[in-house]
Amino acid sequence: MNGTEAATPATPRPALAAAWGRVRALLPGRADLQAVRRAPRRDLLAGLTVAIVALPLALAFGVTSGLGAEAGLITAVVAGAVAAVFGGSNLQVSGPTGAMTVVLVPIVAQFGANGVLLVGAMAGVILLVLAFARFGRFVRYLPVPVIEGFTAGIAVVIALQQVPAALGVTDAQGERVWAVAADAVARFVVHPHPAAIAVALGVAAVMLVGARWRPGVPFSLLAVAAATIIAELVPVDLIRIGALPQTLPAPSLDFLDLGAVGVLLPAAFAVAALAALESLLSATVADGMTVDQRHDPDRELFGQGLANLASPLFGGIPATAAIARTAVNVRAGAVSRLAALTHAVALAGIVLAAAPLVGRIPLAALAGVLLATTVRMVEAASLWALARATRGDALVLVLTFAVTVIWDLVTAVAVGVAVAIVVALRAVARSAKMEQVPLDADDHTAEEQALLAEHIVAYRLDGPLFFAAAHNFLLQLSDVADVRVVILRMARVTTIDATGAQVLGDAIRRLQGRGITVLLSGIDPGHDQVLDTLGVADQLRRDNLIFPDTPAAIAYARVLALPAPA
Repeated sequence: MNGTEAATPATPRPALAAAWGRVRALLPGRADLQAVRRAPRRDLLAGLTVAIVALPLALAFGVTSGLGAEAGLITAVVAGAVAAVFGGSNLQVSGPTGAMTVVLVPIVAQFGANGVLLVGAMAGVILLVLAFARFGRFVRYLPVPVIEGFTAGIAVVIALQQVPAALGVTDAQGERVWAVAADAVARFVVHPHPAAIAVALGVAAVMLVGARWRPGVPFSLLAVAAATIIAELVPVDLIRIGALPQTLPAPSLDFLDLGAVGVLLPAAFAVAALAALESLLSATVADGMTVDQRHDPDRELFGQGLANLASPLFGGIPATAAIARTAVNVRAGAVSRLAALTHAVALAGIVLAAAPLVGRIPLAALAGVLLATTVRMVEAASLWALARATRGDALVLVLTFAVTVIWDLVTAVAVGVAVAIVVALRAVARSAKMEQVPLDADDHTAEEQALLAEHIVAYRLDGPLFFAAAHNFLLQLSDVADVRVVILRMARVTTIDATGAQVLGDAIRRLQGRGITVLLSGIDPGHDQVLDTLGVADQLRRDNLIFPDTPAAIAYARVLALPAPA
């Protein structure tokens, strides 16, 4: 090659090309634009409907989180818009949620507002990593009793969080939400505030009764508006939301403290886990309410990650998809992500145009909104059906619910999944069995059969031979007596793990130590590796005691069982 020849451009490294392909798969594409063009008018109307429903919820969840109503509104606007554009569902609506506030309250108490903002940004990064790692597919393995248990637990925790505001108590204290609620009740008894509890219960009653009477009417907004008007006209002592900013704040990184990252990392993982879990469950619910919609779980995690990176920049709390608002969006006729984007824009317009009016809303009215929301969150019929299904399901359901209320959501999910795994393993282990089977007697005399029955035993192993079933297998096989040959028929063994293989080897050595010959038949080729790695079948192979099928093993067993010549 001479100096005048152009150098051939270097081809991209395969890893970089794969990474870029993964990024492109997570970004919005042509199909999203085509969906937006399908029925824009329906999407715009659906978005406005969701905004009306979301306004009181955003305010209430912001107050409950400890960062104030403005933080809830900012989250609904910023995170709602980002997740609408980059999420993996055409129908998902994101923003502040009750489940997230449950996690945030102790973080606010321990680390303050800046700690919550930093936790939200860190959780966003974790969600992006989960999206690139294709973690979204694993949510389908979450047991239903765990989902129902923590959903019911969330409802109870949110209701307990509203007790101080509903009673008009501002100085209740306690380490856990139930302790704070109990302290609020005690203080209310000493200094009662009948106006606050009347407003809270009145708003909740209007919402619950109205939803049954006219499901399509936004009774939450009407009830809050009515409570605010009454509070303005009647001289009652009610705590209000307070002044709200009339514009979205400028983005800022003032909350960024690299020295606190290590301390806040566990909280960030908890927030990310909850955001992933609730968002993917919400998307699954939305799919079930439609015929032709299917979400991309990894894109959903990607969108939620970006939303949680953007929200703290403006002072918003961590966000997740909201099942209730998503359901309203679907029922209102949404067909694309334009509806969720419209919801965010409409809420931004409310912030710009009506902030002074929104600031006059009584906190007790928002408490009533959330009390009614918790009642509608719980599906009593579903809980009762699960409790009656099996004792294992009932145990998982009750434990998950109890841990959610007493400790926290992430611990509850971890405990629920762990107990569900133990219950499942116990059920699978019980399905694994070893039973004695008769030898083929069609072509043998009665004398030969008597000899075979006395000296040869064949066992068929059914199901998985793994750690949960291995001990029972060892006990059964160790009881074999008064035989010369034992045939272990392995064709129906579905899986073998290291523990099962080790126990099998121990049982074989025990039988051989008693002078009993062990034959194996029908070993699945896929099980050879674990048996060979642990050295279970080495000696049997050397002595030619492993057979491809049971008839060959039986024929050889008959030879071994014959009495030695005199």
